[in-house]
Amino acid sequence: MKVRRQSTILKLIGQYDIGTQQELTEHLNKLGFNTTQATVSRDIKELRLVKTMVNGRIKYTAAAADRTESGFLGRLRNIFKEGVLSFDSAMNIVVIKTMPGLASAACSALDNMHIAEIVGTIAGDDTGFLVLRDIESAESFCQKLQRMLD
Repeated sequence: MKVRRQSTILKLIGQYDIGTQQELTEHLNKLGFNTTQATVSRDIKELRLVKTMVNGRIKYTAAAADRTESGFLGRLRNIFKEGVLSFDSAMNIVVIKTMPGLASAACSALDNMHIAEIVGTIAGDDTGFLVLRDIESAESFCQKLQRMLD
């Protein structure tokens, strides 16, 4: 439930200019999440959301908006060291095995980084599938992941 709620939060702040915890709580409740401001506050902290000025309005955004190579590696390193058990490529697909319940978080983080080589992700409970543009991209991506974990 927490992973689904946090994934929904990331989608909501991408779609709407949400500037307060109350607004975010209301959006979540409309979507069927029975949540409180205290829970939303914890989620904001765990997701490392920050308030930024966009078009003259304060709104929540993902703190890791740094989509450079170093920003990408820094965020993934934290996620992967915490929960990824293994990964491998098969043609242009990368399969990531995680601890139970963490595949969705790993795939959500990757999706929100807008990495050009990743076409899309699908997450189960403990397995994530990443579709990359081609075989070379998948192999290169796995090499980067390995260097992160070394």
